Amino acid sequence: MKQVRPKKNLGQHFLTDLSIAKRIADTVDACPDLPVLEVGPGMGVLTQYLAEKPRPLRVVEIDSESVAYLKGTLFREERNDVIIEGDFLRMDLQELFSGQQFVLTGNYPYDISSQIFFKMLDNRDLIPCCTGMIQHEVAQRMAAQPGTKQYGILSVLIQAWYDVEYLFTVPPSVFNPPPKVQSAVIRMTRNEVTRLGCDEELFKRVVKATFNQRRKMLRVSLRQLLPPDAPFFTLHADLLTRRPEQLSIAEFVQLTNFVDANLA
Repeated sequence: MKQVRPKKNLGQHFLTDLSIAKRIADTVDACPDLPVLEVGPGMGVLTQYLAEKPRPLRVVEIDSESVAYLKGTLFREERNDVIIEGDFLRMDLQELFSGQQFVLTGNYPYDISSQIFFKMLDNRDLIPCCTGMIQHEVAQRMAAQPGTKQYGILSVLIQAWYDVEYLFTVPPSVFNPPPKVQSAVIRMTRNEVTRLGCDEELFKRVVKATFNQRRKMLRVSLRQLLPPDAPFFTLHADLLTRRPEQLSIAEFVQLTNFVDANLA
């Protein structure tokens, strides 16, 4: 069957190295027994190894050419229910496995990988484990610790709910077409946190507001959230002379509660 043409507008870079594909597929074994959802299977290089595992599998693909290829190769008539043609970002994830928890994986399109993980966070009770391949730089940010230049919005929001492991680096040469950057494989496993101990929507606002001005001290970046005469700016002077990359997740929770107490 004719090969699928990689489409630039969909950010398609098809993995060609079978050994790496199998290594990625095996990352889902950290959460055994759960169904697996693969995002963006393309021509199925990763899918073929996921399909060998004794657990339910579904794949979601937005590219109609890739869908036709998969239906004519890996998934013939009797297994067409495995393939969902559509946009993962618009899907109701509760409907995928009748509300059952599942593992999310894939060779994620670089231009929407952050959006995919934000959707994961919105559905964190459904997704106890997420693995896959993303841009190297994004993987570094997700796994970064406080005090590093990579530590930022994605680090805090994901690590609040998941333990992040940077597993291995993948060179551009094993893709068609080769991307201009290195890739990396990561695994995120849901931690034991059920409540952050603060207003969770405000937590996100505080994290984004401070990192959007990451070179400024907190007393400057938080002025967009608080009235200028808020006692917060005198009561917590020591905390406010720090910059966002210096704060742990627990300190961001503390900061959020301080802001909450001083909102007009």
